[in-house]
Amino acid sequence: MGTSNPEPQDEMQSGSFISHLVELRDRLLRSVIAIAIGFAVLFPFANNLYSFLAGPLMKHLPEGSSMIAIDVASPFLAPFKLVLLLSVVITIPYTLHQFWAFVAPGLYKHEKRLAAPLLISSVVLFYLGMAFAYYVVFPLVFGFFTSVAPEGVSVMTDINRYLDFVLMLFLAFGIAFEVPVATILIVMVGITTPAKLARMRPYIIVAAFVIGMLLTPPDVISQILLAIPMWLLFEAGLWMARLLVPAKEAGDQDGDNTATSPTEEAINQAIIDEEPYRHLSDEEMEAELDRLEEDEEEESGPSHDTPPNSGGDPKQPS
Repeated sequence: MGTSNPEPQDEMQSGSFISHLVELRDRLLRSVIAIAIGFAVLFPFANNLYSFLAGPLMKHLPEGSSMIAIDVASPFLAPFKLVLLLSVVITIPYTLHQFWAFVAPGLYKHEKRLAAPLLISSVVLFYLGMAFAYYVVFPLVFGFFTSVAPEGVSVMTDINRYLDFVLMLFLAFGIAFEVPVATILIVMVGITTPAKLARMRPYIIVAAFVIGMLLTPPDVISQILLAIPMWLLFEAGLWMARLLVPAKEAGDQDGDNTATSPTEEAINQAIIDEEPYRHLSDEEMEAELDRLEEDEEEESGPSHDTPPNSGGDPKQPS
């Protein structure tokens, strides 16, 4: 008898894997080309872009003060790095589109309906976080720093250190503004429920201030300006999660209020007590089997196959 040859199937799987790698390479190349095009377009305006970025600090510097460049190559490298990172940020929607086009064929329809709005909202929220940092946080932080300088100290910030400082704030606020998306995701995948998140609100508020302390520079103003929006965005994400999964939450609440049978109560109590599972010994197993047989005999009652003999031997026919 002939045996099936697995080589064609293996070659088909290998070809499919290689085709996925080729598609991934092509989409990565498209993303890199998009970043390169954005860099080429923005590089002639590098100095103007850096001046715009330094605007919140320059407005609060004393008269006669200015930013300085400590390193020899800083006047070139600082605007260069800014334009490169700005090109990456601007092309995030196109990069995510390439990622979506690569993974979308392997998703179900309900997963596609969920993933597409979340991707779009995550990009919008990231941009909103950066805009909030530039227009709200920077003026307050730089105004505070320049106002508390000791007498006789000239505030002259290095352009490279200023760029690193603002990039850290941009990243921190951009990630912090993703809290609604993260809240909806953990509810949608079943990790938790809106009711449980609402009960954990005090801990989440404390965690927001701790994260603000870790992600922002060591000053109270930027920490508070990051923690309060994170808390408010958590509340917004919690409200949206309640709208998106009302049936699931209602089902959980109904399940909590439904009366359970004695067997279910025993199982739940065993789970609560965290009793470890134990194998029965041979004697315990025999005793349990005997008990089950006695219960079956009691339920079935006396046998009705033969009538009881109450008058001695039955009469024989003559």
